[in-house]
Amino acid sequence: MSLTKKQLDRYARNTVVTEIGEAGQEKLLKSRILVVGAGGLGSPACFYLAAAGVGTIGIVDGDVVEISNLQRQILHSTSDLGRPKVVSASETIRGLNSDVNVEIYQERLSPANALGILEEYDFVIDATDSFSSKFFVADACHFAGKPYVHSAVIRFDGELLTVIPGKTTCYRCVFNEPPAPGLTVPPAKAGVLGVSPGIFGTIQAAEAIKYVLGIGELMTDRLLVYDGLSGRFRDVKVARNHDCPLCGANPTVKELKLYEA
Repeated sequence: MSLTKKQLDRYARNTVVTEIGEAGQEKLLKSRILVVGAGGLGSPACFYLAAAGVGTIGIVDGDVVEISNLQRQILHSTSDLGRPKVVSASETIRGLNSDVNVEIYQERLSPANALGILEEYDFVIDATDSFSSKFFVADACHFAGKPYVHSAVIRFDGELLTVIPGKTTCYRCVFNEPPAPGLTVPPAKAGVLGVSPGIFGTIQAAEAIKYVLGIGELMTDRLLVYDGLSGRFRDVKVARNHDCPLCGANPTVKELKLYEA
């Protein structure tokens, strides 16, 4: 494919970047990225993927828009209250960039549908907001052999890790297994500054774009940790765990299952 005059104008600030160029922009337009969750992390991720010209964005989310979402979930507006998030998100994305094809899944990822959905995409963004969902996404990406970027935010803080299954430190290498129900405080109770998922959803989009283009250094084998109150980032090295229950020498996680929230 070659870029049209309109696309050359739209993506001019991309194509003048040496690492991207017109060939890189064409690669983005052919790419397929799945975003699991159309909330605080998924909103900025989808916006910047669409603006960058990612050709197909898949969005998985079974929820509807609630008024408490609007403090941080910038894909949605007041007029979207009560509507499915995936529908609101797709309309917002198409309004930004008609080049983008949006494929929506108004459901939760499950053992029945996950591998079928994931196989259609080049890269996965985990934009979920619970430990149970994050462990499920990590397991599903491992079994599907799909690279993904994890992120989690709460209050002023956040973390991020990119994983290439079978090659780099995986989510379970670091966090092992889901915490027992009731052991952690969910964002709905602890709170989250709306800017925090904005920061990390944007970085997730950058990781996806770098992966598709094969440029730069991904956040693999490193956990990016951010303290919003101090304004400091830390880059923590994390190594593959020989005894990891998912990617270790003798894995105990051998099939997909949902975890209790």
